[in-house]
Amino acid sequence: MNVWFWVFIAYISINFLLFLSMVFLERRKLSSIISWTTILTILPIVGYLLYIVFGSGLSVRVRKMIADHKLYEVEYDEAIANYLLSDESSKEKLKDEMGMISCCYKYGSIICPGNDIQFFLFGDDKINALLTDIENAKESINMEYYIFADDNVGKQVMDALIKKAKEGVKVRLIYDSVGCLHAPRRFFRKLKKAGGEVAEFFPPFAHIRLINLKLNYRNHKKIVVIDGKIAYTGGINIRDDHMGRKKRVSPWRDCHIRMIGSGVYPLQNAFLNDWRYANKENFTASKYVEEGLFPKPEIGGDAFVQVVCSGPDSEVQNIKEVYIKMLTNAKKSILLQTPYFVPDEAFLSALRIALASGVEVKIMLPSKPDYRTIFWVSLSYLKEFAELGAEIYLYDGFLHSKVVVVDDMLMSVGTCNLDHRSFALNFEDTVIIYSKQCNAQYRKYFDHDIVHCKPADTMFFKRQRWLTKFAQAIFRLFSQIF
Repeated sequence: MNVWFWVFIAYISINFLLFLSMVFLERRKLSSIISWTTILTILPIVGYLLYIVFGSGLSVRVRKMIADHKLYEVEYDEAIANYLLSDESSKEKLKDEMGMISCCYKYGSIICPGNDIQFFLFGDDKINALLTDIENAKESINMEYYIFADDNVGKQVMDALIKKAKEGVKVRLIYDSVGCLHAPRRFFRKLKKAGGEVAEFFPPFAHIRLINLKLNYRNHKKIVVIDGKIAYTGGINIRDDHMGRKKRVSPWRDCHIRMIGSGVYPLQNAFLNDWRYANKENFTASKYVEEGLFPKPEIGGDAFVQVVCSGPDSEVQNIKEVYIKMLTNAKKSILLQTPYFVPDEAFLSALRIALASGVEVKIMLPSKPDYRTIFWVSLSYLKEFAELGAEIYLYDGFLHSKVVVVDDMLMSVGTCNLDHRSFALNFEDTVIIYSKQCNAQYRKYFDHDIVHCKPADTMFFKRQRWLTKFAQAIFRLFSQIF
């Protein structure tokens, strides 16, 4: 027997062991198993490298560490739940949403009343409001960003944090290792020198940024909580292009929210869960209460919210399943805004059923994509829905909003895109909002956006070049694994 025979045997054995790992240890979905098996079969060397970087799941050790550092604030859960149960008017307002509320509760999200919510559609508006709140901070600033760039807007926010840290305000910052790949560590060390605390989420091996075996798993959240009373989350990162300052992806249209009310608690809790893991901190809940991170909430408005988080540390894709519940709840209309539309079959089926049930569906994506291959794949999925009667719109610019609006009462704003990466691979958060006022307000924004859109009807898809259609088909094969 020659050496090539043994190479072939080793090749088959490795593929078989990886297959068993995907089936029994990682419990992957069938579509992911088929895609990775195809790659490993036709690209034996390159395929292994891709699998090591992008395919291997989080280790049992990492999953356990994340779980061990999670903070469960039972006392506040009970206090807010009792508030809701004792408020008869709240029960009446939410009587048609109890199924949705129960669904989110099963995924660890309590219902939080009395919230005032402000929308930001453009980066500069959000940053200006954030800088004002940072300037007025008295006790604490907890900040977590996927991208915190060392550019004009990044320096502006960093200078504001450094100033408050020097004044004695407790400043904590989490940045994602991959999202901040181009920001030098000396940029964040300036905050440490000023007295702030900084943690890198999933740092690379030996702190060499190009050697990161967790490259495929990113903390995509954007959370700020100030004095435990004001919270921000949504799609806008701290980087110049998110301010619309780069021509290729301009104008940049996004959605971020500022919230005052009891809904600040779960966003604070989400930050502290990540902080305890990233900073290896083991404070108890009572210690954070003593620090004033969970003060008595200010009743800011009449919106009820639930905050849902998800990540690769869980076998359940919480946000995706909550989205599916929203789609199946729809009676009249569904509005979707997302930069990428590459969902799995469960989400697609829920949307098809909504259309078949007579629900009006409008989907909006950017016409100026940041990643052309993902844009092609998104169009391949949208073609089917255009044929089924959905209205597809391409925004004249880059649309980065992650918004779902259902009927007259329900909507979601957060960090989660409608794709496999956000559903299964990233750490994400989204705020489920129960408010007729917020719903109506965002519908006006959506209608205004349509004026700046090009409709993508069935003729639009028929006119596509055959080469584009071929590329869509090829890239779609691997859309559920990266």
